[in-house]
Parts: sequence; structure tokens; C-alpha cells
Amino acid sequence: MKVVGQVESLWRYPVKSMRGEELREAFVGFGGVYGDRLYAFRSSAAPKGFPYLTAREQQRMLLYQPAYEDPSKWGNRRTLQRPMRSDPESRLFYPDSAHVMVHVKTPAGELLAIDDPRLISMLREGIREVHELTLHRSDRAMTDCRPLSLFSIQTARQLSQETGADLDKRRFRANVYVDIGSQSAFEEDEFVGKTLRIGTKTMIAVVDRDPRCKMITLDPDTAEANPEVMRHVALTHGSKAGVYAAVLVEGTIRPGDEIALLN
Repeated sequence: MKVVGQVESLWRYPVKSMRGEELREAFVGFGGVYGDRLYAFRSSAAPKGFPYLTAREQQRMLLYQPAYEDPSKWGNRRTLQRPMRSDPESRLFYPDSAHVMVHVKTPAGELLAIDDPRLISMLREGIREVHELTLHRSDRAMTDCRPLSLFSIQTARQLSQETGADLDKRRFRANVYVDIGSQSAFEEDEFVGKTLRIGTKTMIAVVDRDPRCKMITLDPDTAEANPEVMRHVALTHGSKAGVYAAVLVEGTIRPGDEIALLN
């Protein structure tokens, strides 16, 4: 076992493509960070294989801040587990509908329930009329690929240097930002095909590098696009930055937790 870094920060995204929220701890299950991307807006104009409205079409989605009405229900392990005779930690217990209720703070500062029709009207502003939107909720994260995403702060710093722009790490919308002990950028790529332990229990299998899209061109505070960011990552890094992982052993992780390479 070799310690390769530590957790720099933890993030979840209650609504797909809206602003994320930083966490003091996160319970990571087989489906990813609990409470991550449980809501999304389906669009009639989206492709069948990816039916969601995202900031690729409506950049201002990044300026909407969702939050759970009762966030404590997503951090308490006893709330998330239903005991079983054979294994008291093997069965998920999802909070009821009242606890998964989300309110969204709009760019103008108005607080709306996630199912308020006015929110859909706001999200449709400035995009093609063919986008008919419907709210969708899932008990498991509606991620693009694997349940968990990791990104090193060293990679974010190097990309800032390479592009000559101050790139906030939040552009890359990871669940776990890591501080790699060696200080080398893109070192998380070396974890693909290997197993990591985060903290005392949680184990993940790093399965692939993360193919990037227009999302990384968008400033998380202004939603303004800088297409040069994507062009640079495409030309210099094969359009990939960060990694995806599958969860092997569930557990709670926190900022500062050690990350160890197991194989």
C-alpha cells in the first residue's frame, strides 16, 4: 500500500448541470456520492441516448444553486442504510420524498422549489423553442459515465499555466478533488486500472480517463465560455482530464482523508 495523496475537497451536484455544493463529508455508495445528480431536466430536443438539458445548451444553468431542504439526511449513515440479517450495511435506504426536496436559488436571488413551473420557464429563456422541459428525479445519480469522478488540483493548476487562464477547479465538476503528493499534474491518469482506498474504508476502482466537453469552457461564476480551454485539452491531452471510478467498498469520506494505492 502506498499513500499517493489526500482528499482536497468533496462536491455533489443535486441537479444535473447546475452549480455544485461543497461537503464536509460524503457517504460514497455503489451509486456514487449520495444525493448527487438526483434531479435533471429532460429536454424534447436532446438526443435519445442523453435526454437532458445541460449547460452545454443553457449556459446559465451553472448560475442556479440547488440545495436539499434537509441536507443532514444525506450525511447520516444510519439514515442511508436499512439493516439486513446477513449484512447490516449491505442494503441502501433512501430518504423519503420530503427529505430529497430541493430548492433552487436563481441568479436573481429568488428561491424556488425544484418543481416550480417558473423554474422551467426560466431555464427555457434564450434557448430554442423546441426545448420542452420536464423534471426528472431518480434514486440514483444520473451521471454521464461512472458513479464517481476524481480530479487533481495539480492538473487544474497546470491547465491554468498551459492556457494562460485562471481556471477554477470547479469547471471540471468532480466529486472528489485530490491533492497528489508528488505534485505532478495528470498523475491521476496513472491510477486507471488500479484500486484506491480513501480514508479508512472506502475503496474505488479507477476505470477510465474522463473525456471532456464544452462544460469545462464555462466559468463557474459567470457561465461565460472560453472555447480555448476545450481546444487546448483536445490538442494537448487527447480531450481528457481527470478520471472516473466505480465504488468497490462503501464508506464515508472527508477532506484530508488519505488516498492510498492498493495495487
